[in-house]
Amino acid sequence: MKKSEKTFEEKMGELEELIGKLESGSVPLEEMVALHERGMALYESCAKELAAFEKRLKTPGADQ
Repeated sequence: MKKSEKTFEEKMGELEELIGKLESGSVPLEEMVALHERGMALYESCAKELAAFEKRLKTPGADQ
């Protein structure tokens, strides 16, 4: 993992913050769209990471 890349936990935390802002209903429309786009990118990144972890768990000897 690159030093500038966030950890899975950091991405999930950011995603939770974005969801909170969107659910508050107090965000202007343009910012809401930007938050949604960022949230989707975070979601996709986390989903890919989880799929990779799952594959490693299902593959015997994958960590060696």
